[in-house]
Amino acid sequence: MPRTRHTAETYIAGIREGDRVMLSQAITLVESARPADRELSNEIIRTLLPETGNSYRVGITGVPGVGKSTFIDAFGTLLCDAGKQVAVLAIDPSSNRTKGSILGDKTRMERLSMNPAAYVRPSPTGGSLGGVARKTRESLLLCEAAGYDIILVETVGVGQSETAVHDMVDMFLLLMLANAGDELQGIKKGIMEMVDMVLINKADGNFAQKARAAKAVYAQALRLFPLQPSGWRPPVMTCSALHNLGLEDIWEKMEAYRDQMQEGPYWQQRRSNQALTWMHDTIRHQLEDMFFSHPEVSKTQAQLETEIGELKISPIQAAEKLLEVWQSAKG
Repeated sequence: MPRTRHTAETYIAGIREGDRVMLSQAITLVESARPADRELSNEIIRTLLPETGNSYRVGITGVPGVGKSTFIDAFGTLLCDAGKQVAVLAIDPSSNRTKGSILGDKTRMERLSMNPAAYVRPSPTGGSLGGVARKTRESLLLCEAAGYDIILVETVGVGQSETAVHDMVDMFLLLMLANAGDELQGIKKGIMEMVDMVLINKADGNFAQKARAAKAVYAQALRLFPLQPSGWRPPVMTCSALHNLGLEDIWEKMEAYRDQMQEGPYWQQRRSNQALTWMHDTIRHQLEDMFFSHPEVSKTQAQLETEIGELKISPIQAAEKLLEVWQSAKG
């Protein structure tokens, strides 16, 4: 929680003025589980919502060790040098035991975090599936209201539920390494179906030739999928974030993608579908919170968990009993 709790009007005014402190404190409110903070953050979002929607939202995912943070540091710096205002929402994994996270992305994005035209915000996933924090969408809108042209959402890595970022961005980038044969086996078909661009990172020195080979492999794999409704075929490009190679070409291709999407109804259709997904996700999250925070459910849950551990009851039976307790308490 911020040390000083302001009124909604103070946060709103600060965000409109591009005040990073007010923006950070407002995002902290959004991430808070306290009812009073949730009510305040909802008021801020409601007021600022008409002033959002003008940014280019880009999701960036990839296998661990691919260099996502290094890429964002170099690519974001390039955009800032070109006169853009760049916000980064870097999602750190939370521990299931301690609920804490490392939140070290600012140390991995040294240049960008010091750039006056950039804003880097690390946030814990809070145990959320999909590699994104539960409140990433709200944080994204606040960054848009603060005037940032481009918002980069860095996810925790490729996994079974790592596709949630696709439901909140305009373009979905997948970063890969040059070991094409091994890496391709580890990529889920669902992710490949949703990517808008594949980037082979660390394409320098002795790895340059391998990167070119990997590019051909991924390009061939993507040709097996149908074209997007807009006619866009995801390109495969190589780059070296460490040596700033290929970054300008990537941005040029990203601009071409945005232009093609905005020529037809596809850009707005995607955002409208994402808004509906947001509504459904919010309902699920709030129902889950209400369910587990109910005192009768909490009281029964501890006993049932013990019985599951002792093999006295199946998880399905336990879940049914908890739902019965919930329904009885409601009625």
